[in-house]
Amino acid sequence: MITFAPFFPLWVLIAVGIVAVLLAGFGLVRRMRGAWLRALALALLVLALVNPSFVSENREPLSTIVAVVVDRSQSQLIPERVAQTDAALKELTGRLAKLPGIEPRIVEVHDDGQEESPSTKAFAALNEALSDVSPGRIGGAVFITDGQIHDIPEAGKLPGFNAPVHALITGRPNEFDRRIEVVRAPRFSLVNAQQELTFRVIDDGTPIASPASVTIRINGEEVGALQAEPGRDTRFEFKLTRAGTNVVDFEVAPVPGELTTANNHAVQLIDGIRQKLRVLLVSGEPHAGERAWRNLLKSDALVDLVHFTILRPPEKQDGTPINELSLIAFPTRELFVDKIKEFDLIVFDRYQNRGVLPILYYDNITEYVKKGGALLIAAGPEYASPNSIADTPLSEVLPALPTGELNEKGFYPRLTDIGKKHPVTRGLEGSESEPPKWGRWFRTVGVSDVQGSAVMKGANDDPLLVLNRAGEGRIAMLLSDEGWLWSRGFEGGGPHASLYRRIAYWLMKEPALEEEALTARAAGRNLEITRQTIGNAPGEATITYPSGKTETVTLTASEPGLYKASVAVGETGLFKVKNGELSALAHVGAVDAPEFKSEVSTTATLAPMAQATHGVVARLANADGSAEPLPQMLTVHGNVQIEGNERMAFRLTGESVLKGIDTLPLFNGLIGLVALLFAASAMWWREGR
Repeated sequence: MITFAPFFPLWVLIAVGIVAVLLAGFGLVRRMRGAWLRALALALLVLALVNPSFVSENREPLSTIVAVVVDRSQSQLIPERVAQTDAALKELTGRLAKLPGIEPRIVEVHDDGQEESPSTKAFAALNEALSDVSPGRIGGAVFITDGQIHDIPEAGKLPGFNAPVHALITGRPNEFDRRIEVVRAPRFSLVNAQQELTFRVIDDGTPIASPASVTIRINGEEVGALQAEPGRDTRFEFKLTRAGTNVVDFEVAPVPGELTTANNHAVQLIDGIRQKLRVLLVSGEPHAGERAWRNLLKSDALVDLVHFTILRPPEKQDGTPINELSLIAFPTRELFVDKIKEFDLIVFDRYQNRGVLPILYYDNITEYVKKGGALLIAAGPEYASPNSIADTPLSEVLPALPTGELNEKGFYPRLTDIGKKHPVTRGLEGSESEPPKWGRWFRTVGVSDVQGSAVMKGANDDPLLVLNRAGEGRIAMLLSDEGWLWSRGFEGGGPHASLYRRIAYWLMKEPALEEEALTARAAGRNLEITRQTIGNAPGEATITYPSGKTETVTLTASEPGLYKASVAVGETGLFKVKNGELSALAHVGAVDAPEFKSEVSTTATLAPMAQATHGVVARLANADGSAEPLPQMLTVHGNVQIEGNERMAFRLTGESVLKGIDTLPLFNGLIGLVALLFAASAMWWREGR
């Protein structure tokens, strides 16, 4: 290649050229002796002023990039597919390395642990891996996958990619799999309200001629089992029994020979919302502490309070006609027979047996507790009197019986060793110091035969707050009527509102206040495990992953009675956590993520793309699991036009990189001087003749 680097501006060169042409033309027209030599000398002079040079480029051919996209997503974790993928990758890279000018670039597609809704985005990974490569250098792409890719663009529309797309499909052509998915479900539900959702059992691949047995569990407890017809919607009615997040788990029974059982579960997370809690507060007589209970319960927006105070017991008769009293009759039958089941909690505040309630009604209250009800006894001096409710059939569920003694010595309420671990009393403001940073009380009721957990103690370390279970229900007993001193700010007051509220909600089975509980929740892609216990260290917890693998983790004490662990998980789906007899469920990732749907391998998803780019789609295994040989490979120059599934073609690049430039000036130095001298000498010689 010749280039020019003139010594003078263009207009000077043009002027010199015109003069040279005129002089040469004048000599030729006049047929002057030596005119041709003068013309040659003038031409060489003009050429010297233009300064021509020979330029040659030193270039090095660039390699052709072939991307090998390896699918390592969750659907590819089936052992047989892992083995097929590894074997195909090894053979493919070995063959590509032997092709001259080919540079394989391996791209592995993993679940990065950040997506809320996991899916296999193989083409996004391909684009990122080739972002630094010019389109002319891309020779093709080979996907090693099961075909379950969720970001396939429209066939033939890959920006910046003009090369064949090939696919090597793992799995077997005759696979079948049964899975289950939730079609419609509420996100919220009132506790104990009837709800309905719809699910569907789906058979992928070869049809399975058998009905599906489906088991439904809510928070790990089985609530239903039914038969479902694959391919058709099935309705299921249910009730939530607790507030907060509820895990509804649908499990379809495995079918012999199906691909995997990892997708035999479908999960729906439903938030339970409590309706107003109905509380019956019965005060035996007006007293200073009555208002503390009433104010606390009335201030809670979730509580619907019914409050009665006994102002005129049967023995208090002074002859005043009933129609002249501004009192209402105590509706005992309506409250303790007809509507007792409508109450979530019954509170007896300094109540004594003075004939207001027939003995039979105490039997009703006892049965109410045993069948899941809640009872709180706020005891005062009456509990130690001859009219104590401990001398009624209610004694069957009472956690402590009176000794008949009252201790009226001032004391600081303190937490017991169990109380420091129990969620009802753990962390009460002021409890961490000694003496506690709250005011004193001055009366407790002496008791014996204590059952359950004494979480607070009074003078002489006597029980002050006792929590216990009776049948399916719960009962709490506060053995002092002087908690109101805290509400009045005596000696600085105390956390009466927090304490009373925790007692009430523990009785009404608030999950966060369970003394023995195991919970698991997803925080991003971490699984957070919490174990509450009032016993000894709970030991290790076992995690069962969606894929079936298990992992053991150590629970570390974070507070008294509270043990935690946080585990980064590489899978998404339903996790099961077990510690001793307790178990918990947690779902990591979106419940309807594409990655959890069909796992049957398929050639159909990538076939249109391969056809549009003159690529190949081939399986790596036969129906019996035996390996299929990889298609032959060849390289071509220019666009690939090969059709068929027998050979994988790759387009060779014609691009190169410039390594250097060699320049040789034609009229510089000795060569230019000799040419000009020769022309001048020839002209002089001719004229001399």
